[in-house]
Amino acid sequence: MVFRQRDVAEKQVRKYWNFDASIESSLPAAEAAGQVTELFHDSIQLRLQSDVPLGAFLSGGIDSSLVVALAQQHSLQPIKTFSIGFRESDFDERPYARQVAAWVQSQHHEAIVEASAVDTLEQLVTHYDEPFGDSSALPTWHLCKWAREHVKVALTGDGGDELFAGYDRHRALWLSRWLNQAWPMTSILGSGWFQRLPNSDRQRSLVRQLQRFGAVLKQPPVRRYMNWVQIFPEQIRAELYQDDFLQQLPDEDPIQFFETAWQQAGNRDLVSRASLADLVTYLPCDLMNKIDIASMAHSLECRQPFLDYRLVELAARIPSRLKLGWSSGKLLLRTAFDRHLPRQVWTRRKMGVGIPLGRWLRGELAGVTRQTLLSPESRCHTLFRPAALKKLIDQHAAGQFNHEYRIWNLLILEAWLRRWQ
Repeated sequence: MVFRQRDVAEKQVRKYWNFDASIESSLPAAEAAGQVTELFHDSIQLRLQSDVPLGAFLSGGIDSSLVVALAQQHSLQPIKTFSIGFRESDFDERPYARQVAAWVQSQHHEAIVEASAVDTLEQLVTHYDEPFGDSSALPTWHLCKWAREHVKVALTGDGGDELFAGYDRHRALWLSRWLNQAWPMTSILGSGWFQRLPNSDRQRSLVRQLQRFGAVLKQPPVRRYMNWVQIFPEQIRAELYQDDFLQQLPDEDPIQFFETAWQQAGNRDLVSRASLADLVTYLPCDLMNKIDIASMAHSLECRQPFLDYRLVELAARIPSRLKLGWSSGKLLLRTAFDRHLPRQVWTRRKMGVGIPLGRWLRGELAGVTRQTLLSPESRCHTLFRPAALKKLIDQHAAGQFNHEYRIWNLLILEAWLRRWQ
């Protein structure tokens, strides 16, 4: 933002930096890996400069583990690492983080998030100042609060998935191009009976993933991808909205925001378009927003080595064929840094920052969920039909459908309405 004041005050708002997503390099894999190695080491060294205690978040996944491994390599003393987990084993990444910490010999710390942590909902809606529906904000909030008791600066692994095609949906988009030509498979996965199969609230449930994958296979790529990302499909939104609220909505397609970013990659392949669109939408609007507010609320400074502008420019130009394979993404990172991490880190299935919401909403939080969303005093009844809200909650409680993220977003919206309206 630029201010000039002569006779009349003038204000200009513009980006201070950007990259061209349409440019693709022809670097061989070995040369690309060498350049990534050099830049990432330099990025880590720059972000280790601190006059106050410094540490790093460690989930045990590839991105945070690489940050910790390289930071420890450039540090003269053990890096303080912080992991947060859950009692539910399929959501708990602490064993993997513990393994990495032992490998690099960091000074490791662990903590657990319980269902009672939802009591901080009021703090979340107060500090985020908007109905911020990413459920991983909850463990992130507690991780920042706890880490601040030990350090004032923390390194994070944000940006690795967007730059090096690390999300399951990137691989799903790549696979869908081939499956779309296989009529029997497309018909089975998209059929009504398959979509109605009970799914699990286990982390990365196979049935749940296949249902999300198959439901949109016949759609154009950008809409297909956006449907994998969104929480509320169009059909559920139509059932939820009150008539008065629906009439107030602008006559715009919500996908337009993402499609504009998608088109910035020009004629590049689908995975490059999707991952680079994530880089300019999902990363700043969700992930960076989440970590910035949670950390600043506790006076903790977070730094992201993957988001060094030089590394972003380089990684954005690298073709997706060097990043993505049949079984996983981040192939280029493995080529560059294979020896820096235990083999299990490279081969284990990606978990992400998931929380056992599905179980909590059927257990400890079931009562408060009904009381909050179905009470006659519920503020969101002015927007949504109570019968449709009840249907979502009942279906989730019965195990018919996993609506955990939808219900969580509704709880956040209700808390936000009560706090700010």
